[in-house]
Order: sequence, then C-alpha cells, then structure tokens
Amino acid sequence: MLVLMALLMFPQVGSASLLEREPSGWVDLLSEAGPSLKGWTRGAIPPTAKLKPENQWSIDPSTGYLVCQGDQGHDWLRYDTEFSDFVYHVEWRFTVVEGKKGYNSGIYVRNNADATIWHQAQTGDGSGGFLFGDTRVDGKPQRVNLSKEVVEKRVKPAGEWNIFEVSCKGKEVTLWVNGGVTNVWKTCEVPKGHVGLEAEGYRIEFRNVKVKPL
Repeated sequence: MLVLMALLMFPQVGSASLLEREPSGWVDLLSEAGPSLKGWTRGAIPPTAKLKPENQWSIDPSTGYLVCQGDQGHDWLRYDTEFSDFVYHVEWRFTVVEGKKGYNSGIYVRNNADATIWHQAQTGDGSGGFLFGDTRVDGKPQRVNLSKEVVEKRVKPAGEWNIFEVSCKGKEVTLWVNGGVTNVWKTCEVPKGHVGLEAEGYRIEFRNVKVKPL
C-alpha cells in the first residue's frame, strides 16, 4: 500500500524523474550559490566534532558540478533555507579508486541545523537506495533504518551517475532511485528542515541539485 501511494507521484519503474516530467517550479541550489557556495554551510558530523581546516567542497569551474574531495573527514554541506513539503532532486557519482570498496555518502532532508536530527537517503557503490536517520519517534530521539524494506536495488556502481529524488510530503518520505521508488517512510514526525549532502571519505560529484516546493 505504501509503495502504491508513492507511485502516485513517481509512476512506474523505468519512468522519467519528476524533474524531467515537470521541469518548472524548481529552485537550483547550485547555480544560485555560485563558486563561493553562498547559502550553504559546512557542518561537522557528529556536531560535537571539530571541522578539518580545509574545505573539501567546491564548484568545478569546468563542469559546474559540486565536488567533495573526500579528504577532510566526515562532514556535511547544509543548505541554509529550510523546507517543509518538497522534492529534492540530486544527481551524483563517486570517483572510482582502484581497489577501493565501500563508497559512502548521503543525501539529507529535513535535518535540523546541527544535524543532531537527520534523515538520509543512502548512496553507495551499488548498495544504498534506502532511508535512515536519527529522528523523533513518539517525540523522542531514535534511529530509524529502512534498509530491509528496499523494494528493488537500483543504485549504480561507482563511476556511474545516479539520480535520487526524495519527496517529503506531510509525514511521508519517499525515495525514488534511477527510475523507480525504492523506499517509503510513512511516519516522519519532523515537519521541516534543511537539505544537505554528506562527505564521508570518498570523492563524489553532484549536479542538478534542485528543490521543488510542494
């Protein structure tokens, strides 16, 4: 039933993304930011940790992609405006490193400013495609992990572009990956927050980072 309801917004497996089907009404979070990444703030993970001195996030002037070098520890890039009901479209790919495994990063929605409350769409190198986070359940902090509820594994290997669209509408959070819904979470108690992107030790590129308010 949850997947069926999600498909009302994201129709059938193999369908185009919402950005392709409805190209108007999106806020381009990278083009607005420019080379200085205005409107984005780097934060530590966990929030009690100290940020490494060098900023590992930058805009590649030749492509316009947002690049995380993955060499300055675990942190995240937070978009400073909060959203309540919206679709977050992000395209991403890891840079392949010979012999390396376990590529890891994440796409955040409805985080609070210091990421003590966070909700992540997990990336990976063929794995991922699920929602998890430290959120509120019955008003109390609790870890939620929907990895065992993935409908279909749709994340592509490192080196290939992936498309994630995370829809937040009321208490329902839906993750669409490369043409199909993979996860639906029905009971999110956090009504609004920040979107963001995670650095976790791997070089990763992002493009078409956009939000469509609902």
